[in-house]
Amino acid sequence: MTTPVQKIHRSFEGIVVSDAMQKTIVVRVDRIVVHPKYKKRYRVSKRYKVHDEKNKYKIGDKVQFVECRPLSKDKRWRVLE
Repeated sequence: MTTPVQKIHRSFEGIVVSDAMQKTIVVRVDRIVVHPKYKKRYRVSKRYKVHDEKNKYKIGDKVQFVECRPLSKDKRWRVLE
């Protein structure tokens, strides 16, 4: 008898930078990286397309989102309500 394995979903927090699409928002996630040689800290950002079923979030809102099954070519994330 095997024990059920619970899948670990990645989650991020970021700022909405676009809400022009239907049921989709673009969220920018910033993180601080330390340069391996020079030890200087700098900011790196990445943009994720996130599923927003109710079109609830607008530009500038802070949102949390988690990994999910592929919803389209680029969308693999959904907003935590």
